Amino acid sequence: MPTGKNLYFASDFHLGANGHVLSREREDRIIRWLDLIKDDAAELFLMGDVFDFWFEYKTVVPKGYIRFLGKLAQLTDAGVKLYLFKGNHDMWMFDYFEQELNATIITNELEIERNGKKFYLHHGDGLGPGDAQYKLLKKVFRSRFCQWLFARVHPNLGIGIANMWSKQSRIAGANDTEKILHQQEWLEIYSRELLQTKHYDYLIFGHRHLPLDIALQNNSRYINLGEWVNYNTYAVFDGDKLELKYFEKSE
Repeated sequence: MPTGKNLYFASDFHLGANGHVLSREREDRIIRWLDLIKDDAAELFLMGDVFDFWFEYKTVVPKGYIRFLGKLAQLTDAGVKLYLFKGNHDMWMFDYFEQELNATIITNELEIERNGKKFYLHHGDGLGPGDAQYKLLKKVFRSRFCQWLFARVHPNLGIGIANMWSKQSRIAGANDTEKILHQQEWLEIYSRELLQTKHYDYLIFGHRHLPLDIALQNNSRYINLGEWVNYNTYAVFDGDKLELKYFEKSE
């Protein structure tokens, strides 16, 4: 890593969720955060569910998010390396962001090493003992044939149907009922299993919508990045240590 530069991690913006007004407020908040980090960011990892729905037709993408996408273009034009992870809401990214933003699209996990620290990165969907129903749906949603069929549907209808479905997302009504006991957190269990065969200093996920920083065996840590509807949380690695932080946290 270049001296004085950081890695930044965020997940689950769910742009488009909770209606246009609230989504625009969230988009503006995210842009303020990107403005904050743009001068010292070496790499930016947006780890899934950036959009509450995203599907790329051959010549059409969902409208909106113009300010957010413009800010990402500003960062990548300035030399910030951008990684976009497919989440369970925006897994239908193909090559649009590669062409327009020079982004690297991550379909599943990404393993990296920076300054001697090893990272395991994944959106988190379909991992661990939970999400049983979604694990089945994921196979359907990621099927090339099913994606081809959906692409035959006119965008007005296809995106309309998808937006209706996304309104049922748990992000829209997230509350404390999602909180579960320590040692029973799905992705903590998955992380502990991974560490049985390989060491990572940091295992970083999104998806669960809960900001978590949990110490694991052998000085490893499980980090969940939370989300930006209720928490506005992100992680930053300065080359020495990683911290989970809140942006514009309400007192």
